[in-house]
Amino acid sequence: MIICMCDILCVTNRHLCREDFLVRIEKIAAARPAGVIFREKDLTKDEYKELAVQVLKICEKYKTPCILHNFPGIAAELNGNALHLPLPVLRGLSPSDRAGFPILGASCHSVKDAAEAESLGCTYITAGHIFDTACKEGTAGRGLAFLKDVCEHVSIPVYAIGGITPENITAVRMAGAQGACVMSSAMTWDDVSKKLGEFG
Repeated sequence: MIICMCDILCVTNRHLCREDFLVRIEKIAAARPAGVIFREKDLTKDEYKELAVQVLKICEKYKTPCILHNFPGIAAELNGNALHLPLPVLRGLSPSDRAGFPILGASCHSVKDAAEAESLGCTYITAGHIFDTACKEGTAGRGLAFLKDVCEHVSIPVYAIGGITPENITAVRMAGAQGACVMSSAMTWDDVSKKLGEFG
């Protein structure tokens, strides 16, 4: 699915940045993660498209895959080849629309979700949240047993999300995951390349 030495996907949240968002995107893209999921859920379609044009340009400069999120029409209009969707949005896409994206992912929160995403043509999924995280404060992580169960029920790559750190990434991989997603930390690391390297 995504050919890269790194198996970490960086998920964006511009509200967490301590610097200009596009400066942060450039630092992330230059560090060559497995991909950047441009997520920004609070933007309107027009706002998302305007920013996506700039994010795609930066990622292309460093040959880092950019995975657009939530807006299939915008992704198609911008000739994006990678798209990540919430499962309800994925269900609404026609088979021909889904086939238009060589890289297609979905966010899954159960084994049933994962199996459905695979049946709908996804080339990878994210599964979570695995560990307790500030982004899901008050909601316990589903744990490694959940991750292992998901990985055993699909044949496509699974990327764990939620509280993933260099300290627990080995356990995540041992559970069967292809890799993991990071969001809060990726938006705030002082040295992105160094921190990505710590995931081994």
